[in-house]
Amino acid sequence: MKPLFQIENMSVAYGKKSVIRGADLAIYPGETCALLGLNGSGKTTLLRAACGLIASDGKTQVGEVSLDGLTDRQRAKYLSYIPQMTALVRGKSVFEIVLMGANPHLHLLESPGPTFHQAAREALARLQLTDLREQEFDTLSQGQKQLVVLARSIVQDTPVMLMDEPDSALDFRNRHLVLGVITRLIREQQRAGLITMHDPNFAMAYCDRLLLLKHGDIIGQIEMNRDSHPLIQEKLSQIYGPIELIRHRDSYFMLQRT
Repeated sequence: MKPLFQIENMSVAYGKKSVIRGADLAIYPGETCALLGLNGSGKTTLLRAACGLIASDGKTQVGEVSLDGLTDRQRAKYLSYIPQMTALVRGKSVFEIVLMGANPHLHLLESPGPTFHQAAREALARLQLTDLREQEFDTLSQGQKQLVVLARSIVQDTPVMLMDEPDSALDFRNRHLVLGVITRLIREQQRAGLITMHDPNFAMAYCDRLLLLKHGDIIGQIEMNRDSHPLIQEKLSQIYGPIELIRHRDSYFMLQRT
């Protein structure tokens, strides 16, 4: 099987400071990968570079299409991006924000038709947001805003979904809801997903592979359905230091050793 999303030899620098060094990754159809690393390791930078939001060297590709040199609008047909914090938007309803996911697929001055309206309704229902449909977006909590932005990303309907800590402002219940929706959607529709996460326990529970980022380098990966319990613990310790990895049935839970 060929990768759906590839990054080859990506490097990013801020002035003379190298932040990402020669990163390579490949994500396959139906697969959700977590990008794990400590604060300052370069997780957000890598995602923003892949989206073309910051300058980088290297190659980014979706299927057989190179994204290098595309305009933002062209790129938005191939990948969607959910940032950590949502931009302040005034005077727009939740439904209007979600419907903006259609914009990359429309011509200048074209309005979304019935197909996109139906997609927006379905995305809101999937995330249990239907009751908020007419509420103004800027009156929502940060957690609710993240759910709405995810619904917009679903309507955008791109082969690749890039998400920067999409669960960061959510409570326990909604974290499970969002990660479940994301991974199920990616699997069912054979998309490719890359998520930056702080909590390795949620990453192990929901993601197929974990990519380990340290000081700007991808130092390894964990395949959740293949790697052994001792190997997973050994690899995670390269990022988090001394840990204890507990297994319960088919699930893992990481504790920091003291």
